[in-house]
Order: sequence, then structure tokens, then C-alpha cells
Amino acid sequence: MIRALVVTVSNRASAGVYADKSGPLLVELLGEAGCEVEGPVVVPDGEAVEEALREGVSSGYQVIVTTGGTGLTPMDLTPEMTRRVISREIPGIAEAVRQANRDKVPTSILSRGLAGQADQTLIVNLPGSSGGVRDGMAVLAPVLQHAVDQIRGGDHPR
Repeated sequence: MIRALVVTVSNRASAGVYADKSGPLLVELLGEAGCEVEGPVVVPDGEAVEEALREGVSSGYQVIVTTGGTGLTPMDLTPEMTRRVISREIPGIAEAVRQANRDKVPTSILSRGLAGQADQTLIVNLPGSSGGVRDGMAVLAPVLQHAVDQIRGGDHPR
């Protein structure tokens, strides 16, 4: 079973202004995809994202999925913090997430989320909306096991 961590990035949810909705949904969807999930860990934008990611990588999670902080506002820094942690980008995942529901939600292409590898961990940034999480998991779930296997040195199935 894949060990996964969910990190919600939200200044307001981390301050208790409102409840985190996308994080619990992401936990549910990762569970349905066959993961043993912890979280959501709720952090504010900025350095706290990098810290949560580094902690998750050092704790041996095979997958860390973030929700939030991928937009265009000045405080949306999840991609920048993720870039500090990953050693290799996996652009196809992030591109597919942006395109997943583009016809119904044209603004999905404005998400700046990344996907990449840090040591033996797959890290994927998803948007902060429930719809963005659903669309992102529709892309991620079918490739999750193969991606984890590949990162850990597995061969392509024959």
C-alpha cells in the first residue's frame, strides 16, 4: 500500500478562519486510489510549505499531494516551495492536471502546480478547490502506482 501525505496550503484555513474542505476530500480520494493516507496537514503559504514537504520526504512518504497555493496571487507560493524540494520535475502530470477539465473550467490553465520527485517521494501540487482536487485525482489515480514503482527503481510492466 502506498503511504501518502496530504498538505493543505491555506493562510485562512491554517489561521482557523474557515474549515479546510479540499484537504479532507483529497484524503478520501487518495484512500480510494489505494493509499494509506495521513493528514491533511494544514499550513500557511510560504516557507511552511517547504518545511512540510521536506518533513514528509524525510518521513518516507511515497507520495505527498498538496492542495492550494498554485494560483496567481502574490501569496500563492506552493510551486516555488515545491521547486526547492524536488530534484526532478515530472511535467506530464502537472500538464495533464491543468488540461483535465479545461473545457468546463477555462481558468484551470492558470494553475501553476508542479509535480516532481524528491528522493523516493512523488510530490504533486493540486489546486485548492474541491473541483480542482477531483479533476487532479482523476489524472493522478490511474498512474499513481506506476509512478511510485518507477521512482523506487521498478521496471516497466511487460
